Amino acid sequence: MHARLRFNRPRLSLLALASTAALSLASCGGGGGGGDFVGQDPNLVAQGQQIFRSETFGDESFFTDVLRLNEPVEQAVTPRVALSVGLKVDADALPASVKTGIQNGTVNLDSTDTTLALLKLNAVIGLKGVVQTDANGKDHLVRLGVTCAICHSTVDNSFTTGIGKRLDAWPNRDLNVGAILALTPNPALAAAKPVFLSWGKGMYDARFNRVEGGQPGHGDGLNKPTVIPPAYGLQGVNKITFTGDGNDIAYWNRYVAVTQFGGHGNFTEPRLNINDTNGTDDLVSSKLAALQAYQLSIPAPTPPAGSFDGLAAVRGEALFNGKARCATCHTGSTFTDANVTLHPKSDSMAEPEVNSAADRSATKQYRTTPLKGVWQHAPYFHDGSAPTLDAVVAKYNTRMALGLSSSEMADVVQYLKSL
Repeated sequence: MHARLRFNRPRLSLLALASTAALSLASCGGGGGGGDFVGQDPNLVAQGQQIFRSETFGDESFFTDVLRLNEPVEQAVTPRVALSVGLKVDADALPASVKTGIQNGTVNLDSTDTTLALLKLNAVIGLKGVVQTDANGKDHLVRLGVTCAICHSTVDNSFTTGIGKRLDAWPNRDLNVGAILALTPNPALAAAKPVFLSWGKGMYDARFNRVEGGQPGHGDGLNKPTVIPPAYGLQGVNKITFTGDGNDIAYWNRYVAVTQFGGHGNFTEPRLNINDTNGTDDLVSSKLAALQAYQLSIPAPTPPAGSFDGLAAVRGEALFNGKARCATCHTGSTFTDANVTLHPKSDSMAEPEVNSAADRSATKQYRTTPLKGVWQHAPYFHDGSAPTLDAVVAKYNTRMALGLSSSEMADVVQYLKSL
């Protein structure tokens, strides 16, 4: 959830919610596959899934040739270290023998050889590695790239913590991107390492960390990370980023592929005076349509069974649409008015802030955040300053002088958890 969090019309009617108040909703979804949207080409969606999970857009030329991250990964990043910085492992990519070995301790999670073996299995979500074996039988990581899934997928921990079935489009709020980038042995990044290390888990500054002409740059020179956002539930939402910079997901996908990954292609944004080109080929443009189709096919996950109080949610729904004034901005089936309008900085609960996200954006404004699946992606507001939905509602109650009692705020929270 980003800077603007107000509340919208319900997906369930009062009567329907009341009738199921004592029951639980279905357990969480939004995992490895896409939804069934009218007009979606299933072949395009399937192609997009492959791109989302496995396509590097040629960014090995940045992560390997420039950042040289393959070197510390081979030398020092054991599976235990990788899991500690939030990287995830796809259990479905592991042979039964490897699963058994992890369970009984015969697979060494403190060995970098195991890391390379996992990369050979294509089991580390969001990383693509090329491992070659030398004449002495020793494996070496010669190429390393990243995919969309590194930040925008996690796992259900069904095997063990950090290892499980993929949950595509769920933000990886465990991922410490800055700690990973700070592993680079490239001396040109020495001054940036304290900035990287200041971000913490689940946070990233896409305005500071920018690839320019295939080389590491420092974007606007400022530092204020934002939470890694979810990439689900975006069907029908035309303003994708929390500042509404582009009119479709493809805009942000191109921005990330080129300016964040160092993928081969071009991104131009006159409003920010950006015209970045990496490489002499274009490995981005032809993949954007399929990638967007897949992302749009992924619905927001439904709340886990028993995760909210149904009767309290009924009361919260009435408050949401009335006294709490939530539906003023969180409108329609998408729970956002972003397709109609953006909002000034003063509307954001995260403002005023030093190095304002709005000021650093192309629009200089904020988008109303969609609320479907909001239960899943704490912390909230674009800066992650609200650790819980309770904190979100309390902040609005104070800033907007809503006059909600403690019990009314609790009811609104239960409604939000039901979305």
